[in-house]
Amino acid sequence: MEALYLLIPLSVVVVFIALWVYFTASDSGQFDDLVGPGLRVLQDDDTTADTRPDDAPHV
Repeated sequence: MEALYLLIPLSVVVVFIALWVYFTASDSGQFDDLVGPGLRVLQDDDTTADTRPDDAPHV
């Protein structure tokens, strides 16, 4: 029973620390867009105007 007097406040402190870390990361933009940059790398068009074929559409 005496262990609960230590474990309950300790667990409450750990929960508040975890919430603080989560909201700090959220405010700094850690969770904005995780998929978009990876997809943009795959869709990147490295051709320039000089190496593009004549019939290719200009974007």
